[in-house]
Amino acid sequence: MEENKKSLSLKKATLLTLSLFFSVNVLAGGLQCENKDFTLQTLGTGGPITDDQRASSGEVIWLNGKSAILIDAGGGIFLRFGQSGARLEDLKLIAISHFHTDHVSDLAPILKGGYFLKEKETINLAGPESGGVFPSMTQYFNALFKKENGAYSYLNGLYNATDGLQLASHVKDINYTATDPQLVYQDDEMKVTALGIPHGDVPCLAFRIETAKGTIVVSADQNGSNKAFARFAKGADMLVMPLAIDEDTDETSKFIHAAPDVVGKVAAEINPKVLVLNHFMGKGLRLKDQSIDIVKQYYHGPVYSSRDLSCFPISLANAKE
Repeated sequence: MEENKKSLSLKKATLLTLSLFFSVNVLAGGLQCENKDFTLQTLGTGGPITDDQRASSGEVIWLNGKSAILIDAGGGIFLRFGQSGARLEDLKLIAISHFHTDHVSDLAPILKGGYFLKEKETINLAGPESGGVFPSMTQYFNALFKKENGAYSYLNGLYNATDGLQLASHVKDINYTATDPQLVYQDDEMKVTALGIPHGDVPCLAFRIETAKGTIVVSADQNGSNKAFARFAKGADMLVMPLAIDEDTDETSKFIHAAPDVVGKVAAEINPKVLVLNHFMGKGLRLKDQSIDIVKQYYHGPVYSSRDLSCFPISLANAKE
């Protein structure tokens, strides 16, 4: 009996060691999506503080083998972007949902990669118009890179691919108060639209990416009170929603973020083929399993809990059919 116990303990220790070894090496070496046909990769799935052991918010959309869109660039996304195998020169669009630091603080270091491109490239940047204490996308870009008094004025070549930079940026402000979806970007492979979502008093956007292969809707932080969001996201094959807080949190937090029951109700109304949850942090992360169970009381499709560098191909949605 004693030998059996020792053998079982040894097996558990070995499995734990292997698990830790695998986790560390995945994060150290990165995780590239095997399926890049049309895939969401969650680069960062944490929040604005360091207690969640995750990078802050950011997703890359892979399309036809390339990293086509970066949505948000919070703290740690610079590293995760490289680990994913994404390439700055392949990006057609960087879409910023709002100007909380955990969604935008790594934008400047990512764009600095424009020094190291082999050929001149153009990239589109989009974010909300200004509101309250928050700048517009163009104001934020100017505050970072404008030649006169920009925080990183040495990178002002980002305006037109000069001064050693190979990257020219086209910057666009999106009306987050509009009741109808706003066009962000369109080409022969995809169409990206945006809609304002209520994140307390913060100007904030959700993004809808439509392709011939399917539709992905990515919601940033929201409290779930905008009924137009369900219409905006209707027909999505994959819906990405934040699950930042637990059910019993305070009312102030619920003014900023949707509680699990609200996330479930919104997802149930939209009824995507697949629901991907992210933006876990703090207490909400510790109660993640309980919160997901609440979501599942309302939305009865497949639910995936994301981690940094998780890959979600559109084939997951097609598998439901």
